Amino acid sequence: MSRREQILAVAESVLEAEGPASLTMRRLATELGIRAPSLYKHVRSKDDIEAGLQERALRGIGEAVAAAGPELSRLTAAYRAWATAHPRLYELATRRPLHREALGPDVEESAAAPLVAAAGGDEHLARAMWATAHGLVDLELARRFPPGADIDRAWRVAFEALAPRTRPARERTGLSRDGSATVAPSPAPAGRGTPPG
Repeated sequence: MSRREQILAVAESVLEAEGPASLTMRRLATELGIRAPSLYKHVRSKDDIEAGLQERALRGIGEAVAAAGPELSRLTAAYRAWATAHPRLYELATRRPLHREALGPDVEESAAAPLVAAAGGDEHLARAMWATAHGLVDLELARRFPPGADIDRAWRVAFEALAPRTRPARERTGLSRDGSATVAPSPAPAGRGTPPG
């Protein structure tokens, strides 16, 4: 692990334990047992640390969702599980502007790839799915659902409504094996997959 990765690991621990207000250069230096100016040999600024944490979050989400496989219910369950296991890191990556200029190449696209694939390459549908998952997670993390609300059922209902749109194009358009249309075809997907964010 590089020194930068060590700094980011400590920053993530502090963030999750105490929240973003505790994420200061002085605090990180104390946790690492060094003086604050020494941090600048490895990171440029607090924004650089936040960008590094956002990248860690995107990689973590992407890996968790990709490991779940293509089935929409498993994919969304993995997204929810990762977010609720890393609530403050998730919030840093999704509630604040994304430091795109500081992210590694293809980080955002790789994180979005499983969702874009589940949406059949339709970037607009992928964004709608991501927005739905994010909204549900955000409400859950903020404890904004009313007492006794069946949050699991809310997830099921939301993605059961979107699931028919994620079927392969042959099924959506009603094409038979010989290629003849049995119902009017739906619009073609909007080109190459792009991140929903």
